[in-house]
Amino acid sequence: MAIPGAPLPPRSSLDRGTRSPTTSPEMELLRRRVWQQQGVVSLHLEDITDPWLRQAIQNEAVRRWGPRQQEKTHGR
Repeated sequence: MAIPGAPLPPRSSLDRGTRSPTTSPEMELLRRRVWQQQGVVSLHLEDITDPWLRQAIQNEAVRRWGPRQQEKTHGR
């Protein structure tokens, strides 16, 4: 409960729940910037249409960082 007339607490980007989720266009801009400035690539596997290339990238990611944490889906 806030005291009437009291100053608001300081705002911080570290506060949970105070920032809306990042949108797809914002993520694309972040991906572009990190590629151009740091040479780091961030791709969605689902966006890669060539099955051989998609599998090669997935294999390298699993080799480096281990398997992904995914929800269990029936039949897959």
